[in-house]
Amino acid sequence: MRYLPALALSTLLALPAHGLTQDDLLRADLLAGWRMDSGHHMVGLSLVLAPGWKTYWRSPGEAGIPPEFDWSGSQNVKAVHVHWPSPVVFHTNGMQTVGYDGGVILPLEVVPEVPGQPVILRARVDMGICKDICLPAEVLVSGDLLAPGADEGGIRAALKARPASAGQAGVGRVTCAVEPIADGLRLTATVEIAVQGGDEALVIEPADRSIWVGEAATQRDGGTLTAVAEMVGPTGAPFAIDRSGLRLTVIGGPRAVQIDGCPAP
Repeated sequence: MRYLPALALSTLLALPAHGLTQDDLLRADLLAGWRMDSGHHMVGLSLVLAPGWKTYWRSPGEAGIPPEFDWSGSQNVKAVHVHWPSPVVFHTNGMQTVGYDGGVILPLEVVPEVPGQPVILRARVDMGICKDICLPAEVLVSGDLLAPGADEGGIRAALKARPASAGQAGVGRVTCAVEPIADGLRLTATVEIAVQGGDEALVIEPADRSIWVGEAATQRDGGTLTAVAEMVGPTGAPFAIDRSGLRLTVIGGPRAVQIDGCPAP
């Protein structure tokens, strides 16, 4: 399973034979936003894809291509926080991936080094876009962030589309049982949560991004959702997991639910 990204790469390499280019399939724009009461700037990265094409969420699944952001060309920028709208789950050739169909607006919360001074945001995003084949895409956008600004392209709607919190969704008891396996851990997450609709999936994200997480097998029993996934660290041996840093996202209805932290049973 850990070799699936290499399979995705072989699909990417087949693209030139189809005569497609990134410009045929993807348009990227930086949407002007507004200065928040905190002094941060809220802007949006708009990604519009050709019909039938999709791109990936922050945790894209075993065969997906995670987006990577580079803000190093920016001026007066201390940090950028990406606010991810709720994704959807795709099943292709027996593999599960997580992302967005047709495009997405990603709200970007820009934290200036010196509040009140001009901010120039320059972003390079390396990402994947897929249909029957996949294409590695490089997005370059830039803009001056002016105050007070306004929502010119659905940024607020994208913010509202973020996953609900555990409290908002009425989530009950949440536990994660861990057992060692030959090259890592097997984690069993149990969540008391109402049916979200559709074919529910539960995505497990550790704080340490170097840990590989397999697709979780989910099962529902009334008001309880159970998911089992294998996790493999860089050492290829059992390891200790930071339970407070675990993030569980339940995807099934029009809006996902995000649960931060997963204590022992």
